[in-house]
Amino acid sequence: MSEKQIVQIDTSDRRQVKQFLDLPFRIYRQIPHWVPPLAGDAARMLDRQRHPFYRHSEAAFFLALDQTRQAVGRLAILNNRNYNAFNQSDTSFFYLFECEDRPEIAQDLFDAAFGWARSRNLREIRGPKGFSALDGMGLLVKGFEHRPAFGIPYNPPYYDSMIKSVGFEPDGELVSGYLEGENYQLPEKILQISDLIKQRRGLHVARFNSRRDLRALVPKLKELYNASLGGTSGNVPLTDEEAHSVANQMLWFADPALIKIIMKDDQPVGFLFAYPDISAAVQRTGGRLFPFGWFLMWQELRRTKWLNINGAGIIEQYRGLGGTVLLFSELFKTVIESRFEHADIVQIGLENDRMQRELRDLGIDFYKLHRMYRRSV
Repeated sequence: MSEKQIVQIDTSDRRQVKQFLDLPFRIYRQIPHWVPPLAGDAARMLDRQRHPFYRHSEAAFFLALDQTRQAVGRLAILNNRNYNAFNQSDTSFFYLFECEDRPEIAQDLFDAAFGWARSRNLREIRGPKGFSALDGMGLLVKGFEHRPAFGIPYNPPYYDSMIKSVGFEPDGELVSGYLEGENYQLPEKILQISDLIKQRRGLHVARFNSRRDLRALVPKLKELYNASLGGTSGNVPLTDEEAHSVANQMLWFADPALIKIIMKDDQPVGFLFAYPDISAAVQRTGGRLFPFGWFLMWQELRRTKWLNINGAGIIEQYRGLGGTVLLFSELFKTVIESRFEHADIVQIGLENDRMQRELRDLGIDFYKLHRMYRRSV
């Protein structure tokens, strides 16, 4: 047997799936900032019967094994047919990349992924980008000294050079910003403009008291999310099943008071999603809810001083009519009015120069940077 071997795993083989899922715990065993995914969410990505992605698309999972059959690298490659139809492209995506600091292993993993993509007439590969709208994107290239917000990627510093050694080039960056909530004061001018916009445009901000109220709004939120993609590229609309799957993931740890929807009459036109950060509890439980992990996470929801602001958008027709300012105002009021002392505003595209400039002027410190990559196959 050669020194290493690349295998495409059979996702019905529990032993192979376990190898794939367990590898990060060995890669990060000496890295205290890493936060594992929730075990159930990680396993569902490889479950072709349960994950809604597989109703319309396909994926393959590769493992690199050494001479003792121990996993030393892994990689997922996705053919998101809905994405390609919406964007009129022939793109595949890589995701879930983990590898020991040995570039030749990464090369072999990606060679397998390139072959898989070519066999489906896909012309390029981009990533890291996952299965759903909740999956964080990119490789971390700045901010390694900070714990990631829940669900946002963290990786060793050498991944950037390793990905480039395989032939990838940078393809956009996303920044995450820090806001100190305890002593922050939103400029009075922003509040005045926000109130004026609401009066002139007939907009109001809906707040919620229960998860039941939020769940009842899921069909309209799905329409809102898809409508907010207008005029953008590189995104993909949600299906009904995907919308309910995302809602199920969000709602179990969401605080309804932190979810705000901008309404025009009874129709949602914008959204702001914020969540208590449960990363510390996820680290302690290794991402497992049972038997006692759920209780530790429930405790963390009530005592964490960190807030994650992860998701904001407004439909295209309101972006130039003050809707963006209204979103900013609600973002800052969410932090100020809550019990949280720190806020992580996650993954804003660097191409959005105006939004970054405005947020920086309002006191946001952009302290983490994630990078996307692209190459032809």
